[in-house]
Amino acid sequence: MNIHQGYPTENLLRFLKARDGNVQKAHKMLLECLEWRTQNEIDKILTKPIVPVDLYRGIRDTQLVGVSGYSKEGLPVIAIGVGLSTYDKASVHYYVQSHIQMNEYRDRVVLPSASKKQGRPICTCLKILDMSGLKLSALSQIKLMTAITTIDDLNYPEKTETYYVVNVPYIFSACWKTIKPLLQERTKKKIQVLKGCGKDELLKIMDYESLPHFCRREGSGSGRHISNGTVDNCFSLDHSFHQDLYDYVKQQALVKGSGAPIRHGSVHVKFPEPDTEGNKIFDTLENEFQKLGNDQKI
Repeated sequence: MNIHQGYPTENLLRFLKARDGNVQKAHKMLLECLEWRTQNEIDKILTKPIVPVDLYRGIRDTQLVGVSGYSKEGLPVIAIGVGLSTYDKASVHYYVQSHIQMNEYRDRVVLPSASKKQGRPICTCLKILDMSGLKLSALSQIKLMTAITTIDDLNYPEKTETYYVVNVPYIFSACWKTIKPLLQERTKKKIQVLKGCGKDELLKIMDYESLPHFCRREGSGSGRHISNGTVDNCFSLDHSFHQDLYDYVKQQALVKGSGAPIRHGSVHVKFPEPDTEGNKIFDTLENEFQKLGNDQKI
């Protein structure tokens, strides 16, 4: 099992940072992560493509995430369409499988490639969260989002350098005021809420070509109606990142299976329990959404 991809020191520092420098807690976290990986056969997850392709396309259209490019420092830029992701074309297990596959592909392929290109360890990425279209109905996705966030926090800690939040509607602003005080100082420093689509601020750290499509002009949002077709939309299965990822997983499946047919069905990964802070944040978020919903009714 190799979770450091040739950079063991940087990997250990991630766990240490996630536990505020407490060696005992960081060691416990690392052991629990390795146990989770072993129990759920995470090392094999990139040999298990989601088939048929129409099912995978449905997942990509409703779990909006992709790599739009790289920052000027060589960090991968991951775009996430928080507001318009509906998670309604497959079971929870398929969405979790897809998320972990992207994490593993990032760690095994994207980051090592970036490190080689830059000539130094690239172990983190930037994330741009598009809040366009965020509605109170997102409350129904809290359980799935809790599972995905907890998996990341406990098993892929400190992989994100900075979170940039763009296209912010009122509902996000209202929730952010309540949740921000609950976050650890370390986490708060990573989050930047930008004005509008964030284009001007983001162009200071990346070239125009690496901007996600929803940041290229005011009011563009995560919508799928892009002037250049789906190629510029990094959420689409037709984007080069997702084509490369899907081809990679299919190829790994063929190598492992030695020509055996690819099995249908999702991978069932055990969802780790969120820590006390995580539980408090999601409970607060749920209450805030319900309160906003009641206000709307009134």
